[in-house]
Amino acid sequence: MLKVYNTYTLTKETFNPITSGHIKMYVCGPTVYNYIHLGNARSAIAFDTIRRYLTYRGYQVDYVSNFTDLGDKVIQQAQKEGLTEAQLAHKYEVAFDQDTAQLNILSATVRSKATEVMPEIISFVADLLEKGYAYEVEGDVYFRAQKFPNYGILSHQDLNEMEENAAGRLDDQEALRKEDPIDFALWKGEHRPGVQAWPSPWGPGRPGWHIECSVMIDKYLGSAIDIHGGGIDLAFPHHTNEIAQSETHSGEEFVRYWLHNGFVNVNQEKMSKSLGNFTTVHELLAQYSDAQALRFLLTKTHYRRPINYSDTTLDQAQIELDRIRRAYRRLAQRVAVESVKDEVDAAVEEQLKSIKANFIDAMDNDFNTENGLAVVFELVTLMNQYADQDSLPLVTAQHLLDTLKTLMSVFGIDNLGQKESLNQEEQELLDARAQARLVKDFAASDQLRDELLALGVVVRDTAQGQEWEKK
Repeated sequence: MLKVYNTYTLTKETFNPITSGHIKMYVCGPTVYNYIHLGNARSAIAFDTIRRYLTYRGYQVDYVSNFTDLGDKVIQQAQKEGLTEAQLAHKYEVAFDQDTAQLNILSATVRSKATEVMPEIISFVADLLEKGYAYEVEGDVYFRAQKFPNYGILSHQDLNEMEENAAGRLDDQEALRKEDPIDFALWKGEHRPGVQAWPSPWGPGRPGWHIECSVMIDKYLGSAIDIHGGGIDLAFPHHTNEIAQSETHSGEEFVRYWLHNGFVNVNQEKMSKSLGNFTTVHELLAQYSDAQALRFLLTKTHYRRPINYSDTTLDQAQIELDRIRRAYRRLAQRVAVESVKDEVDAAVEEQLKSIKANFIDAMDNDFNTENGLAVVFELVTLMNQYADQDSLPLVTAQHLLDTLKTLMSVFGIDNLGQKESLNQEEQELLDARAQARLVKDFAASDQLRDELLALGVVVRDTAQGQEWEKK
């Protein structure tokens, strides 16, 4: 039975979707003013893995996410790069799609831009004004936060403390416009020349940060959804404000389960530009040849826990992933050359059945990828043992291969059988070594093995011939 940890209640709850077999899921996307950083990637991968597991369990998942393609960050970066706001946003939308494709993140069912839902945003804000939960001041529109019952409950903070903190962040002009420091902007008036603005009943302007997600959810998924995801830093104020404005608008519960992922630290320190450890995924993918190893690193820690990124942790993830790939290739090679057909190993089939059940038990516990991967490594051990047998029942061997492929696809890891390519020199040395072993010239075979090792190619001899992998 699937259980999920709900940030709203701080408890692990049995998962019951609004509609049986069908899940409506929304995950906050990036502001497209630069390449995504590791924290963005961690969130995207965490919820992609959750989505994949829900699909594995038989649910139909409607997955909606956004691009925030407007706002101060977009304006400032566009001016810096000499582009229009639309040109800058498009540049980094394309980069996001390219980087996430390398990380094998599935495309959203709908990926909406804030600029695409402007009529709906204006209508939404007008409804909040009409209900008396919002007010307009000199072209800005604010939401009366304290008028909403239980405002701030998602972040589990003291409301008075939140109000004091909000007051400390306001400039004098904004403090005069707001009725209460904790009130938040639904619409911002905009009169600067050359800055993008949209006409509205309150004058030219653009939406506040929080309103776009509420509007997109309402437009593409309806007024109530099953899962809303994002980084834990979004619980307040972003998700808190989404709840207030959405439930005021619809009059019903907005989200059934709030799921939040943990931070990414770099070398045990919080990632930040000021510390000089800020890394974009675009840079990492250009430097590192195996994008799936980066995905594996960001997947194998439970989504609610913080992740420590370093060269060491990435190298360890590569080693673990290569171990899984090697087990798949070894058994696949045996299957490809085995002559015995259509045999079933009843005892191993029972073990395989138990492994599948244990995997579901692990992942049903709030998508616990750490325990799920522990089960995968049990399967890897079984496959290695099986590949060493003299006789190989092919039906069961194929079941083992198919199971590993299916379970790893939940984590977004595909192409398990794909090997690195050898260059001409490496291939010639490998062929020469095979010939040396064929004529039992073991001295030459050992010398060629050492030459290959110096080039980074590890060769092992098995009953089925020599196997190789790159270090």
